Amino acid sequence: MNFDHSNTPSRILALLLAVLTPCALAEAQNTPAAKAAIKWEILDNSFLVEEAFNQEAGVVQNILTWTRGRDGAWDGSFTQEWPAPGMAHQISYTLPFAATGQATGIGDVLLNYRFQLRAESARGPAISPRISLILPTGRENDGLGSGAAGLQINLPASKQFGNFYLHANAGYTWLPDVQGTPQISGSGVWRMTPALNLMLEGTVEFQDSWTVSPGFRRGWTLGAQQIVIGIAAPITRADGQSTAALLTYFSYEVPFR
Repeated sequence: MNFDHSNTPSRILALLLAVLTPCALAEAQNTPAAKAAIKWEILDNSFLVEEAFNQEAGVVQNILTWTRGRDGAWDGSFTQEWPAPGMAHQISYTLPFAATGQATGIGDVLLNYRFQLRAESARGPAISPRISLILPTGRENDGLGSGAAGLQINLPASKQFGNFYLHANAGYTWLPDVQGTPQISGSGVWRMTPALNLMLEGTVEFQDSWTVSPGFRRGWTLGAQQIVIGIAAPITRADGQSTAALLTYFSYEVPFR
């Protein structure tokens, strides 16, 4: 029997949303409006899927992620997000690094700008489009970079349904004379307790790969500071093979005035 894999990524993401959406809607129906409006203690701390919330004025967020595959290869990134000067505008940079098996070093740096186009309301999601400049800082010969400057755009949307949050992204990465890759992603986050969330994320890079990643995150608010740690187990399908990895996440938000 022949099986058509051409629509597999779209089917995976559709299945992910099909599982999460009824749960979120049921939660919203069973949750009083006053409870649904309670601000989440952990909010802008997803691992693979971008949430549509900018940094509030006077607070900087430092994010460190690290992923290790079963073959011993690993990659990570450090991101720092700044309000500019309030929530309407946000600037950030992402510094990736990796060990490919052939070399270890810095990848292609991203300089990011995100605009809070729409704040979340009872009738609609938060929307915060982002544009990033990709700098060819990674060594192409060692597999650490693309060798070309490029652009990345992403449109995240986020909506709360009681103790559930749903997030959706649509984006495109353009590297001239190298590749252009459309991406879609989605996630569901369940607030088990005010400071403990279970997560299920999924991403698709068309004609390239797809990833499904279950995980959790735990936060601590210490006055004006917040620490969030997380662990996930992303499973990626690419080039006809499936691979599993371990992802760790650390975030530290601190006031700067």
